[in-house]
Amino acid sequence: MFKIIKEMLPPDVRVARDTQDLLVECCVEFINLISSESNEVCNREDRRTIAPEHVLKALEVLGFGEYIEEVYAAYQQHKLETLDSPKGTKFGGIEMTEEQAAAEQQRMFAEARARMNNGVSSQKPSESDPPLES
Repeated sequence: MFKIIKEMLPPDVRVARDTQDLLVECCVEFINLISSESNEVCNREDRRTIAPEHVLKALEVLGFGEYIEEVYAAYQQHKLETLDSPKGTKFGGIEMTEEQAAAEQQRMFAEARARMNNGVSSQKPSESDPPLES
């Protein structure tokens, strides 16, 4: 969110940290409001999964109808962008075997543990951290 704030304003404009925090809180509250109303719309349709159409209807119900067209356009753009990318691969198109992915996952867990322990790193993953099955 802080990056968005910085990108939206001219370079010579500064925003106080308290103001940034307030904007983030407003965004969280807005997301909660839209999520809650989307859930209500979903329940009225006897559905169990909130779909993009439920979010668009929630915007209308809550009085944000003027944003529906722009939100829908962003959704369509997102769909186009995600159609081109292979699902499930987060390594820039590099294909891995299941064993390689598990080993990479364990390496990343070890790095995260090391960062959390102020740089104190365990050399190998502990036996209490079994690899996750997919």
